[in-house]
Amino acid sequence: MSLTLWQSRFESWFQLNWIHDDGAHDIAHLRRVWMSAQRIMAGSEANPLVVLTACYFHDVVNLPKNHPERHLASTYAAKETQRILQQDFIDFPAGLIDAVAHAVKAHSFSAAITPETLEAKIVQDADRLESLGAIGLARVFYTAGALNRPLFDNDDPLGKTRELNDIQWTLDHFQKKLLRLPDSMQTAAGRTLAEYNADFLVRYMAKLCAELQGNLTSLDESVLRDFSPLNA
Repeated sequence: MSLTLWQSRFESWFQLNWIHDDGAHDIAHLRRVWMSAQRIMAGSEANPLVVLTACYFHDVVNLPKNHPERHLASTYAAKETQRILQQDFIDFPAGLIDAVAHAVKAHSFSAAITPETLEAKIVQDADRLESLGAIGLARVFYTAGALNRPLFDNDDPLGKTRELNDIQWTLDHFQKKLLRLPDSMQTAAGRTLAEYNADFLVRYMAKLCAELQGNLTSLDESVLRDFSPLNA
């Protein structure tokens, strides 16, 4: 069976069975992760069906960011993926299910599980790319709104004189997690893409800081100098 047909079947399953109101983790998110994974996977020896399946099922159990068991969500998702594939996709190759489950389990940042296979590394990188660039910027503030978190500390937006706290200030999440993602990438292709898209977030930070200083027509060059991964 072709990958396109498997993808169509997976999307049909999610449309019928995946009911939630998290706009940052919807079917479009799953499609984008798969799209990024294909770019990272190109020319490699990774099993494309394992990657495709893990991309689609990695968030089948998705707990809110502030849930006390958030770090266990990918473990729950891996177990649920195994159950679904065995029950609802009985023609799925049984010998690939464990590899899919591992990729699902290892994708999560909060779980801090080291991916042991090439497929798991690709899925982890592809999912983390969703937190960077223009899409990442939109998703982080969407999530902040859903959690009713303030956008930034107007007096000290970069936390220069206080401890960073991304539960209290959304912008702090850039330094606490997002700008650290390029260094966590498992593949060379993933790291290159992550650095490019993290630089976009830094430029946003530079624009925000300039505006807070009353400068509406330029960027804060000190922010670009201090944070851009492309300057490392």
